[in-house]
Amino acid sequence: MAQITVLELQKKKTGNQKISMVTAYDYTMARLVDQAGVDMVLVGDSLGMVIQGDDNTLSVTIEDMVYHSRCVAKGLSNAHLTVDMPFMTYQVSPEIALQNAGRLIQEGKAQSVKLEGGEQVAPTIKKIVQAGIPVVGHIGLTPQSVHVLGGFKVQGKAQEAQEKLLLDALALEDAGASLVVLELVPKELAKRISERLHIPTIGIGAGVHCDGQVLVCNDLLGLDLRFKPRFLKRYATLEENVLESVRSYVRDVQDGSFPTDKHSFTSERKSSKLRRLY
Repeated sequence: MAQITVLELQKKKTGNQKISMVTAYDYTMARLVDQAGVDMVLVGDSLGMVIQGDDNTLSVTIEDMVYHSRCVAKGLSNAHLTVDMPFMTYQVSPEIALQNAGRLIQEGKAQSVKLEGGEQVAPTIKKIVQAGIPVVGHIGLTPQSVHVLGGFKVQGKAQEAQEKLLLDALALEDAGASLVVLELVPKELAKRISERLHIPTIGIGAGVHCDGQVLVCNDLLGLDLRFKPRFLKRYATLEENVLESVRSYVRDVQDGSFPTDKHSFTSERKSSKLRRLY
């Protein structure tokens, strides 16, 4: 089965079909969410926080993104793969942005790239799109601007800020963006933007009116129960399962319950599986 294209995603908006996106960072999780039927997988620069343990996304490099994108791509057979362009890979100039976007497509095996910002990045989006690379926009809370925004908080509460975000969204569409992520904005604003745009909107903390939704796989699976923002719906609490499983393993090793004879090999003969492996 061929992977979903941006054109197919755009048709979902016109057909009133919601788009599901999950952020994943490795082959195993990509394989699982792809089998579960998600429409899109995002390799987010949030890996700086989720995988690398940093406080923000700013230290993530293009090499990090290429590596994780390549791993995720190997696990996908259906879902569309989009990848974040990390901090300072597109802000310097449209030409440098195009080079870095090209790396994510060529080396990372992405189908599209995602970058943050409104009107100011429209020329960059246009440059990348003209080279044949689909672009996903991202406005509202833009994590790479966390120091300017004063933290991870809802954007577009005031009327003036709402009008600016609407103009940003329209500018991204005019520049050729295929979709736009709306992060942490009031649901009324997300509704206005979604109704004005011809391209799909993907919400995270943006309410019920977006054309799709995105959550990080680790968050929806409950792998870190300390993280509990209002916008998150947990579909499992795997942190508890992981802790109990590893504790059981530790107990078994300590009391001699593992391994047993059935987990051991003998010198009499090798299994057919071992002959294939060795």
